[in-house]
Amino acid sequence: MTAEEIEGTPAPLLRVVRGQPTPEELAALTVVVAALAQQQRPRRRPTPVGAWASRTEAVRTPLRHGPGGWLAAARH
Repeated sequence: MTAEEIEGTPAPLLRVVRGQPTPEELAALTVVVAALAQQQRPRRRPTPVGAWASRTEAVRTPLRHGPGGWLAAARH
């Protein structure tokens, strides 16, 4: 905790370290930071799926007829 928070005065949301921003620029930055803070993002980590749940085995290519068709069916 900072000394300002201990005394009861909350710490500022933003602090200008360099430059002289206009009040309009500070207001725009504050809106962007507040909007990003409110945004709830879902987890992007994919759920691991084992080979048993793979749907690729359920979908087969059509069987070929004619010479060598039995061999092609085994390769699917």
